[in-house]
Amino acid sequence: MPSPQILAAVIFLAVYVLIITDYVHRTLAALIGAIAVLALGLLTQEEAFSSSVVDWNVIFLLVGMMVIANILGKTGLFEWLAAEAVERTAGDPYRLLVLISLITAVVSAFIDNVTTVVLITPIIFVVAERLKMSPMPLLISEILASNIGGAATLIGDPPNIIIGSRLGKDFGDFVVNAAPAITAALVVYLVFARWLFRHELSHARARLPKREIAALVRDERRIADPRGMRLGLAVLAFTIAGFVLARPLGLGGATVALAGALLLMLLVREDVPHALASVEWPSLFFFIGLFIVVGGVVKAGLISELARDALAFTGGRTDVAALLVLWASGVLSAVVDNIPYTITMVPLVADLGKSVNVEPLIWALSFGANLGGNATIIGASANVVVSGMSAARGHPITFGTYLRYGVPATLVTMIVCTLDIWLRYLM
Repeated sequence: MPSPQILAAVIFLAVYVLIITDYVHRTLAALIGAIAVLALGLLTQEEAFSSSVVDWNVIFLLVGMMVIANILGKTGLFEWLAAEAVERTAGDPYRLLVLISLITAVVSAFIDNVTTVVLITPIIFVVAERLKMSPMPLLISEILASNIGGAATLIGDPPNIIIGSRLGKDFGDFVVNAAPAITAALVVYLVFARWLFRHELSHARARLPKREIAALVRDERRIADPRGMRLGLAVLAFTIAGFVLARPLGLGGATVALAGALLLMLLVREDVPHALASVEWPSLFFFIGLFIVVGGVVKAGLISELARDALAFTGGRTDVAALLVLWASGVLSAVVDNIPYTITMVPLVADLGKSVNVEPLIWALSFGANLGGNATIIGASANVVVSGMSAARGHPITFGTYLRYGVPATLVTMIVCTLDIWLRYLM
């Protein structure tokens, strides 16, 4: 029988091919891979469904935030926000893309980027419908901006939380070392986006006269359920405050999100079956299946072996080590979820830091893991969530379609961070 490493590699590659080719739905592909991992004994059932393999905090955090977002959506809030965005940009597609991307990036720096995209994605669909344009460029730019913005702070993205807790970096360290480079990367991306989405934006409506804009958004000025909106916003604010206080209180993000969802359901007397039916279950099961497949790869030692081989080429030089960690992390995080990858790399970076300056390696790992997740539709959690919500509304984002935008945007932002690390730490 082939070795566990070979089996794990074959299963991972097979799942990846199925996802790329869209031969079957990606959720089925991930679940088939998960069953193969279990059937071949790469993981026991207890291991596969343990918190060390499946990040249940992410799964239930998504459930809670999807329920809150869907209840808020029925109040007319998203339509009102969409009307504001349309009016303030006069319907200009590029200005609209920049505004949505900026809001997404800033919010993602302080709230988990998965939560951010769950809240903002419904607004994009309303905006696109009113302007009779494809939501695709706005959705893809939202994904890219969420991962860029989330890289700026300790709490913005799970890899940063892992790096901070295991390598002794706090919120202030990320503000000083990560935020400047990420801000520069975001600005460069927004300028680059005009060229990246030039064809899609050229087919959208041109900038509209004020009178036509006013007529277009008139109906959206009315909130359908003012009381429900006030309650929903209050609960959302309570939930966000809970995310900030979760770690000091010893709570997980999932506990906070579920508590917020249950509280809102009680306050607005939401129908429970309807609320749960609105959850994007295919995306959640895709996560579970992929976590198990990646868990098999991690247990087999494939990621650790690849990382150690890469780090062996550094030859004790800090500059080579930093750039290698940055770009290796970017490439590997594009094909392996950046959470297990970061968990695997942290001890290796710490070991390498015994012989070279560890400081640039820490930020190289953070930038690479977060920005590399932008390259593919499965590189980060936010990507999968948005693509699932988009598919549910009749606008599927295929692996190949996303790749055309994700790879160039990743390269541009990675180059910015490469320059930052070189100028700040290596010269």
